[in-house]
Amino acid sequence: MDRIAHAFATARQQGRACFVSYLCAGDPDLETSFQACRAVLEAGVDVLELGVPFSDPLADGLTNQLAAQRALEGGMTASQVFELVRRIRTVSEVPIVLYTYYNLVFTGGVAEYVRAAQAAGVDGLLTLDLPPEEAGELLAACRGHGLKTVFIVAPTTPAARLPVICGAATGFIYY
Repeated sequence: MDRIAHAFATARQQGRACFVSYLCAGDPDLETSFQACRAVLEAGVDVLELGVPFSDPLADGLTNQLAAQRALEGGMTASQVFELVRRIRTVSEVPIVLYTYYNLVFTGGVAEYVRAAQAAGVDGLLTLDLPPEEAGELLAACRGHGLKTVFIVAPTTPAARLPVICGAATGFIYY
C-alpha cells in the first residue's frame, strides 16, 4: 500500500478524517521551511501538502500568494523544493503531495519533473490548473513513476464532470 493510501486507511480505521496540512515550500527561506515542516509532522499531520512557489499563483488566495512571493524572493527554486522533500524524508515517511502549477511541471519536461519528484520522495501531485481531460501526459508519467494524482472537485462542479475527475485521481480528491 502506498503512503497516501496508508494514511487514509489509518485515519479511517481510527474513525477520523485525514489531516492534510499545507505549507509553502521555502517560505520564507529553506531552513525555516524545513523547521515548519518538521513542526507539523511532529504535531501529527497525516499528509503534508507542499506548495511549490510560483510567480503567478492564480488559484491561490492572498495568504498563499504572499507565502509564494516570500519564498521566491528568498531564492526558492524547483530544485530546492526537491531538496526540501529529501530533507523531510530523512525525518518522516508521511506522504508528501506537491501543490503546483502545470507550467512548472511542463517547462523542463513532464516526465523529467515527475521523475525528479519521485526520486526526491514526493508521493503525489496536485496540479491546480490542469484539468483531467488535458492531463494525459502527466497521468502517464505519474503512473510510470508511481506517483499519485490529486484533482479538485468544488461545490460548483457539475455532476457530469465527477466521473472524469474521480477517474483521473489516483491519490485522493481535493474538495
